[in-house]
Amino acid sequence: MANDSMKNVLLPLIGVACFLVIWAIAASNIQTSLGQFPGPSHVMEQFGTLYQEHVAERDKATSFYERQEKRNAERVAKDPNYQPKTRAYTGKETFIDQIFTSLTTVLSGFILAAIVAIPLGIAIGLSKSLNTAINPIIQIFKPVSPLAWLPLVTMVVSAVYTTSDPMFAKSFIVSLVTVTLCCLWPMVINTSVGVSSINADWVNVSKVLSLPSWVHIRRIVLPAAVPSIFVGMRMSIGIAWMVLIAAEMLAQNPGLGKFVWDEFQNGSSQSLSRIMAAVIVIGLIGFLLDRSMLSLQRILSWDKDSAKR
Repeated sequence: MANDSMKNVLLPLIGVACFLVIWAIAASNIQTSLGQFPGPSHVMEQFGTLYQEHVAERDKATSFYERQEKRNAERVAKDPNYQPKTRAYTGKETFIDQIFTSLTTVLSGFILAAIVAIPLGIAIGLSKSLNTAINPIIQIFKPVSPLAWLPLVTMVVSAVYTTSDPMFAKSFIVSLVTVTLCCLWPMVINTSVGVSSINADWVNVSKVLSLPSWVHIRRIVLPAAVPSIFVGMRMSIGIAWMVLIAAEMLAQNPGLGKFVWDEFQNGSSQSLSRIMAAVIVIGLIGFLLDRSMLSLQRILSWDKDSAKR
Protein backbone atom coordinates (compact mmCIF):
# COMPACT_ATOMS: atom_id res chain seq x y z
CA MET A 1 0.00 0.00 0.00
CA ALA A 2 2.85 2.38 0.89
CA ASN A 3 4.56 1.57 -2.41
CA ASP A 4 1.37 2.37 -4.33
CA SER A 5 1.05 5.70 -2.52
CA MET A 6 4.66 6.55 -3.34
CA LYS A 7 4.07 5.65 -6.99
CA ASN A 8 0.95 7.80 -7.14
CA VAL A 9 2.97 10.79 -5.91
CA LEU A 10 6.36 10.14 -7.49
CA LEU A 11 5.31 9.22 -11.04
CA PRO A 12 3.24 12.40 -11.64
CA LEU A 13 6.14 14.49 -10.27
CA ILE A 14 8.55 12.77 -12.67
CA GLY A 15 6.14 13.35 -15.55
CA VAL A 16 5.76 17.05 -14.72
CA ALA A 17 9.54 17.47 -14.31
CA CYS A 18 10.17 15.88 -17.72
CA PHE A 19 7.56 18.12 -19.30
CA LEU A 20 9.13 21.25 -17.79
CA VAL A 21 12.61 20.27 -19.05
CA ILE A 22 11.30 19.62 -22.58
CA TRP A 23 9.34 22.89 -22.48
CA ALA A 24 12.39 24.89 -21.34
CA ILE A 25 14.63 23.39 -24.05
CA ALA A 26 12.03 23.86 -26.80
CA ALA A 27 11.25 27.44 -25.72
CA SER A 28 14.91 28.48 -25.87
CA ASN A 29 15.01 27.44 -29.54
CA ILE A 30 11.80 29.14 -30.70
CA GLN A 31 11.86 32.75 -31.85
CA THR A 32 8.59 34.48 -32.69
CA SER A 33 7.68 37.94 -33.99
CA LEU A 34 7.22 38.96 -30.33
CA GLY A 35 10.53 37.52 -29.18
CA GLN A 36 11.58 34.23 -27.66
CA PHE A 37 8.85 31.77 -26.72
CA PRO A 38 8.39 31.88 -22.93
CA GLY A 39 9.85 29.13 -20.81
CA PRO A 40 8.64 28.01 -17.37
CA SER A 41 10.60 30.70 -15.51
CA HIS A 42 9.12 33.53 -17.61
CA VAL A 43 5.60 32.21 -17.08
CA MET A 44 6.14 31.96 -13.33
CA GLU A 45 7.25 35.59 -13.31
CA GLN A 46 4.03 36.55 -15.09
CA PHE A 47 1.93 34.79 -12.45
CA GLY A 48 3.51 37.10 -9.89
CA THR A 49 2.96 40.15 -12.12
CA LEU A 50 -0.68 39.26 -12.76
CA TYR A 51 -1.31 38.87 -9.05
CA GLN A 52 0.34 42.22 -8.30
CA GLU A 53 -1.85 43.86 -10.97
CA HIS A 54 -4.90 42.36 -9.26
CA VAL A 55 -3.83 43.72 -5.86
CA ALA A 56 -3.14 47.17 -7.35
CA GLU A 57 -6.58 47.24 -9.01
CA ARG A 58 -8.28 46.24 -5.75
CA ASP A 59 -6.39 49.06 -3.97
CA LYS A 60 -7.67 51.50 -6.60
CA ALA A 61 -11.23 50.27 -6.05
CA THR A 62 -10.89 50.63 -2.28
CA SER A 63 -9.53 54.18 -2.64
CA PHE A 64 -12.35 55.05 -5.07
CA TYR A 65 -15.05 53.99 -2.60
CA GLU A 66 -13.30 55.67 0.32
CA ARG A 67 -13.14 59.00 -1.56
CA GLN A 68 -16.78 58.64 -2.58
CA GLU A 69 -17.83 57.87 0.97
CA LYS A 70 -15.91 60.88 2.25
CA ARG A 71 -17.54 63.21 -0.31
CA ASN A 72 -21.00 61.85 0.53
CA ALA A 73 -20.39 62.37 4.25
CA GLU A 74 -19.36 65.98 3.60
CA ARG A 75 -22.47 66.58 1.47
CA VAL A 76 -24.76 65.08 4.11
CA ALA A 77 -23.09 67.24 6.80
CA LYS A 78 -23.88 70.37 4.76
CA ASP A 79 -27.33 69.21 3.64
CA PRO A 80 -29.06 66.61 5.87
CA ASN A 81 -31.72 66.10 3.18
CA TYR A 82 -29.17 65.00 0.60
CA GLN A 83 -29.54 61.35 -0.47
CA PRO A 84 -26.02 59.99 -1.03
CA LYS A 85 -25.40 57.90 -4.12
CA THR A 86 -22.66 55.33 -4.54
CA ARG A 87 -21.30 54.77 -8.04
CA ALA A 88 -19.79 51.41 -8.89
CA TYR A 89 -16.07 51.20 -9.62
CA THR A 90 -15.58 50.72 -13.36
CA GLY A 91 -11.92 49.77 -13.50
CA LYS A 92 -10.69 47.01 -15.78
CA GLU A 93 -11.14 43.36 -14.87
CA THR A 94 -7.92 41.75 -13.73
CA PHE A 95 -6.74 38.25 -14.66
CA ILE A 96 -8.11 36.86 -11.39
CA ASP A 97 -11.44 38.66 -11.93
CA GLN A 98 -11.71 37.05 -15.35
CA ILE A 99 -11.00 33.60 -13.89
CA PHE A 100 -14.00 34.00 -11.57
CA THR A 101 -16.12 35.40 -14.42
CA SER A 102 -15.45 32.32 -16.56
CA LEU A 103 -16.01 29.94 -13.64
CA THR A 104 -19.33 31.59 -12.76
CA THR A 105 -20.47 31.37 -16.38
CA VAL A 106 -19.50 27.75 -16.95
CA LEU A 107 -21.01 26.51 -13.68
CA SER A 108 -24.23 28.47 -14.25
CA GLY A 109 -24.60 27.07 -17.76
CA PHE A 110 -23.77 23.57 -16.59
CA ILE A 111 -26.33 23.66 -13.75
CA LEU A 112 -29.01 25.02 -16.08
CA ALA A 113 -28.27 22.26 -18.60
CA ALA A 114 -28.44 19.59 -15.86
CA ILE A 115 -31.84 20.88 -14.71
CA VAL A 116 -33.15 20.39 -18.26
CA ALA A 117 -31.14 17.40 -19.50
CA ILE A 118 -31.37 14.93 -16.60
CA PRO A 119 -35.21 14.92 -16.31
CA LEU A 120 -35.45 14.79 -20.11
CA GLY A 121 -32.96 11.90 -20.24
CA ILE A 122 -34.93 10.01 -17.58
CA ALA A 123 -38.17 10.52 -19.51
CA ILE A 124 -36.58 9.35 -22.76
CA GLY A 125 -35.05 6.31 -21.05
CA LEU A 126 -38.39 5.30 -19.53
CA SER A 127 -40.48 5.79 -22.67
CA LYS A 128 -39.61 4.09 -25.97
CA SER A 129 -42.19 6.22 -27.76
CA LEU A 130 -40.65 9.45 -26.47
CA ASN A 131 -37.19 8.16 -27.36
CA THR A 132 -38.35 7.42 -30.92
CA ALA A 133 -39.87 10.88 -31.22
CA ILE A 134 -36.95 12.90 -29.82
CA ASN A 135 -33.96 10.82 -30.95
CA PRO A 136 -33.85 12.32 -34.50
CA ILE A 137 -33.70 15.84 -33.03
CA ILE A 138 -30.85 14.83 -30.71
CA GLN A 139 -28.92 13.15 -33.53
CA ILE A 140 -29.27 16.23 -35.78
CA PHE A 141 -28.19 18.82 -33.23
CA LYS A 142 -25.63 16.74 -31.30
CA PRO A 143 -22.83 17.13 -33.93
CA VAL A 144 -23.36 20.89 -34.29
CA SER A 145 -20.55 22.88 -32.68
CA PRO A 146 -21.92 25.18 -29.97
CA LEU A 147 -19.84 27.95 -31.54
CA ALA A 148 -22.07 27.68 -34.61
CA TRP A 149 -24.95 28.68 -32.34
CA LEU A 150 -23.06 31.71 -31.01
CA PRO A 151 -24.18 34.25 -33.68
CA LEU A 152 -27.81 33.08 -33.38
CA VAL A 153 -27.70 33.15 -29.58
CA THR A 154 -26.18 36.64 -29.63
CA MET A 155 -28.90 37.99 -31.93
CA VAL A 156 -31.74 36.30 -30.04
CA VAL A 157 -30.51 37.50 -26.65
CA SER A 158 -30.06 41.03 -28.03
CA ALA A 159 -33.63 40.95 -29.37
CA VAL A 160 -35.28 39.39 -26.32
CA TYR A 161 -33.20 40.66 -23.39
CA THR A 162 -34.01 44.36 -23.72
CA THR A 163 -34.71 45.43 -20.14
CA SER A 164 -33.42 48.88 -19.17
CA ASP A 165 -32.22 47.63 -15.80
CA PRO A 166 -30.79 44.15 -16.47
CA MET A 167 -30.02 41.84 -13.56
CA PHE A 168 -27.26 40.18 -15.61
CA ALA A 169 -25.02 41.55 -18.34
CA LYS A 170 -26.05 40.61 -21.87
CA SER A 171 -22.59 39.11 -22.50
CA PHE A 172 -23.09 36.79 -19.51
CA ILE A 173 -26.46 35.58 -20.86
CA VAL A 174 -24.95 34.90 -24.31
CA SER A 175 -22.08 32.85 -22.83
CA LEU A 176 -24.47 31.10 -20.43
CA VAL A 177 -26.83 29.95 -23.21
CA THR A 178 -23.90 28.81 -25.37
CA VAL A 179 -22.50 26.72 -22.50
CA THR A 180 -25.96 25.27 -21.78
CA LEU A 181 -26.38 24.18 -25.41
CA CYS A 182 -23.08 22.30 -25.42
CA CYS A 183 -23.84 20.60 -22.08
CA LEU A 184 -27.29 19.29 -23.02
CA TRP A 185 -26.56 16.46 -25.41
CA PRO A 186 -23.98 14.36 -23.48
CA MET A 187 -26.14 14.51 -20.35
CA VAL A 188 -29.38 13.66 -22.17
CA ILE A 189 -27.83 10.73 -24.05
CA ASN A 190 -25.95 9.21 -21.12
CA THR A 191 -28.88 9.64 -18.73
CA SER A 192 -31.29 7.98 -21.15
CA VAL A 193 -28.86 5.10 -21.80
CA GLY A 194 -28.38 4.59 -18.06
CA VAL A 195 -32.12 4.57 -17.41
CA SER A 196 -32.94 2.23 -20.30
CA SER A 197 -30.20 -0.21 -19.19
CA ILE A 198 -31.57 -0.76 -15.67
CA ASN A 199 -31.57 -4.39 -14.53
CA ALA A 200 -34.90 -5.95 -15.55
CA ASP A 201 -35.21 -7.69 -12.15
CA TRP A 202 -35.24 -4.32 -10.39
CA VAL A 203 -37.97 -3.08 -12.69
CA ASN A 204 -40.00 -6.25 -12.05
CA VAL A 205 -39.65 -5.80 -8.27
CA SER A 206 -40.99 -2.26 -8.65
CA LYS A 207 -43.96 -3.59 -10.60
CA VAL A 208 -44.66 -6.31 -8.04
CA LEU A 209 -44.62 -3.74 -5.24
CA SER A 210 -46.82 -1.44 -7.36
CA LEU A 211 -44.57 1.51 -6.62
CA PRO A 212 -45.94 4.89 -7.73
CA SER A 213 -44.09 6.44 -10.70
CA TRP A 214 -42.24 9.04 -8.60
CA VAL A 215 -41.17 6.43 -6.02
CA HIS A 216 -40.05 4.11 -8.83
CA ILE A 217 -37.89 6.88 -10.30
CA ARG A 218 -36.49 7.94 -6.92
CA ARG A 219 -35.83 4.45 -5.50
CA ILE A 220 -34.99 2.41 -8.59
CA VAL A 221 -34.24 4.54 -11.64
CA LEU A 222 -32.03 7.31 -10.24
CA PRO A 223 -29.72 5.14 -8.08
CA ALA A 224 -29.24 2.69 -10.97
CA ALA A 225 -28.59 5.41 -13.54
CA VAL A 226 -26.23 7.55 -11.42
CA PRO A 227 -22.98 6.15 -12.94
CA SER A 228 -24.19 6.88 -16.49
CA ILE A 229 -25.52 10.30 -15.49
CA PHE A 230 -22.14 11.27 -14.06
CA VAL A 231 -20.34 10.08 -17.20
CA GLY A 232 -22.49 12.52 -19.15
CA MET A 233 -21.92 15.28 -16.59
CA ARG A 234 -18.14 14.84 -16.67
CA MET A 235 -18.15 14.93 -20.47
CA SER A 236 -20.36 18.01 -20.43
CA ILE A 237 -18.30 20.03 -17.95
CA GLY A 238 -15.11 19.38 -19.94
CA ILE A 239 -16.70 20.33 -23.26
CA ALA A 240 -18.38 23.36 -21.67
CA TRP A 241 -15.09 24.72 -20.35
CA MET A 242 -13.41 24.40 -23.76
CA VAL A 243 -16.37 25.94 -25.59
CA LEU A 244 -16.67 28.83 -23.14
CA ILE A 245 -13.06 29.93 -23.63
CA ALA A 246 -13.49 29.84 -27.42
CA ALA A 247 -16.83 31.68 -27.20
CA GLU A 248 -15.30 34.41 -25.02
CA MET A 249 -12.54 34.87 -27.58
CA LEU A 250 -14.94 35.06 -30.54
CA ALA A 251 -17.62 37.22 -28.92
CA GLN A 252 -15.20 39.27 -26.80
CA ASN A 253 -17.26 38.49 -23.71
CA PRO A 254 -15.54 38.97 -20.32
CA GLY A 255 -13.54 35.98 -19.13
CA LEU A 256 -10.30 34.10 -19.70
CA GLY A 257 -10.94 33.77 -23.43
CA LYS A 258 -11.11 37.55 -23.80
CA PHE A 259 -7.95 37.89 -21.70
CA VAL A 260 -6.07 35.60 -24.11
CA TRP A 261 -7.38 37.44 -27.16
CA ASP A 262 -6.61 40.88 -25.71
CA GLU A 263 -3.04 39.82 -24.94
CA PHE A 264 -2.64 38.43 -28.46
CA GLN A 265 -3.89 41.71 -29.91
CA ASN A 266 -1.70 43.71 -27.52
CA GLY A 267 1.45 42.22 -29.00
CA SER A 268 3.82 43.37 -26.24
CA SER A 269 7.02 41.56 -25.30
CA GLN A 270 5.21 40.06 -22.30
CA SER A 271 2.11 38.91 -24.20
CA LEU A 272 3.32 35.37 -24.91
CA SER A 273 4.19 34.77 -21.26
CA ARG A 274 0.81 36.08 -20.16
CA ILE A 275 -1.02 33.95 -22.72
CA MET A 276 0.93 30.87 -21.63
CA ALA A 277 0.06 31.63 -17.99
CA ALA A 278 -3.61 31.80 -18.99
CA VAL A 279 -3.31 28.50 -20.90
CA ILE A 280 -1.91 26.77 -17.81
CA VAL A 281 -4.68 28.20 -15.61
CA ILE A 282 -7.33 27.11 -18.14
CA GLY A 283 -5.91 23.58 -18.10
CA LEU A 284 -5.68 23.44 -14.30
CA ILE A 285 -9.26 24.67 -13.88
CA GLY A 286 -10.49 22.11 -16.41
CA PHE A 287 -8.67 19.39 -14.47
CA LEU A 288 -10.11 20.57 -11.14
CA LEU A 289 -13.64 20.70 -12.57
CA ASP A 290 -13.31 17.11 -13.75
CA ARG A 291 -11.84 15.93 -10.43
CA SER A 292 -14.61 17.73 -8.53
CA MET A 293 -17.23 15.95 -10.59
CA LEU A 294 -15.42 12.65 -10.06
CA SER A 295 -15.34 13.21 -6.28
CA LEU A 296 -19.07 13.95 -6.31
CA GLN A 297 -19.63 10.76 -8.28
CA ARG A 298 -17.70 8.74 -5.69
CA ILE A 299 -19.93 10.13 -2.96
CA LEU A 300 -23.26 9.61 -4.73
CA SER A 301 -22.71 6.52 -6.87
CA TRP A 302 -23.20 2.97 -5.63
CA ASP A 303 -20.82 1.75 -8.34
CA LYS A 304 -17.45 2.84 -6.96
CA ASP A 305 -15.57 1.16 -9.83
CA SER A 306 -17.14 3.66 -12.27
CA ALA A 307 -15.51 6.53 -10.39
CA LYS A 308 -11.91 5.32 -10.25
CA ARG A 309 -10.63 7.63 -13.01
